[in-house]
Amino acid sequence: MREGAEDLLREAGFGAARREALPSDASFRRYVRLHGGPRPALLMDAPPPQEDVRPFLHVARHLARIGLSAPEILAADAERGFLVLEDLGADTMAMRLDFGADPLPLYLAAAEALAALHAAPPPEGLPAWDAARMAETAAATFLDWWWPEALGAPPDAATRAAFREAILAMLAPFAARGFVHRDFFPANLMALDRAAPRHVGILDFQDAAYGHPAYDLVSLVEDARRDVLQPVREAAVRRYLDARPELHKDEFAAAMAAHAAQRHLRVAALWTRLARRDSKPQYLRHGPRCWALLDRALAHPATLPLRAFLDAHVPHALRANPASLQEEPA
Repeated sequence: MREGAEDLLREAGFGAARREALPSDASFRRYVRLHGGPRPALLMDAPPPQEDVRPFLHVARHLARIGLSAPEILAADAERGFLVLEDLGADTMAMRLDFGADPLPLYLAAAEALAALHAAPPPEGLPAWDAARMAETAAATFLDWWWPEALGAPPDAATRAAFREAILAMLAPFAARGFVHRDFFPANLMALDRAAPRHVGILDFQDAAYGHPAYDLVSLVEDARRDVLQPVREAAVRRYLDARPELHKDEFAAAMAAHAAQRHLRVAALWTRLARRDSKPQYLRHGPRCWALLDRALAHPATLPLRAFLDAHVPHALRANPASLQEEPA
């Protein structure tokens, strides 16, 4: 472990705890499960400058204040990037689905928790997740990584400008209005034996921002990493909207399509960056799903600006993982 971790563990009463390293994801964060301490706990190791634990602390406290389940902060060294967190267990929604659990009650519970999250006033100080920021992040994967890999050369300045304008035009009708988790999907959700809405534990919320709630519902029901059956998807959307009767259903459906198009294009291209820059070709297996989800989103009239850009610049046959990249065998 990095310097400073042992000091924090001793101060928090976990100095003698047995450590179990947990599998890592696509970020720089690492987690260690602590056995034999005062209570079930995890050590988060988020090395600066690549990671910053202060947004995590800010959002964790917000979630607790509004009555939702997030890991309790047991000890923190924000300067060096270490947190000791309540261990909510290993029973993620993703694991339950992988082991064959009925998806419907899990997705309905997640939709209920998400509705409660969005209905509460957001905390101060969240970064923007608006059209301009989403155009920037989409360009950072699609134009900077997928485009030269798939098309053989970087896009020119005019193409970059046209892409930005397409994203801005598509998202302009849907102004940011509250808290968005940004990665609200089964791998970041826990199935807990608690009363609703605390029956869903919420993880990995450090990238939370101020945006449109449709983005999170898309993240849940149009997961980039797993297929969601249409009846389950539709039921979860209904449950969310039933819990938020103040929303206009047709407008929200249009917002979902527009945010889905941005998200699926950005994430489909992200797998290219992970494969080429970070030597993680295993993520390419999610590419076909993301491109298919993008196709579905582009069928909605709300996505016309982006659809027109892609039709003008990217033949449909090329909307896939770049042929130059090979998925790692399972």
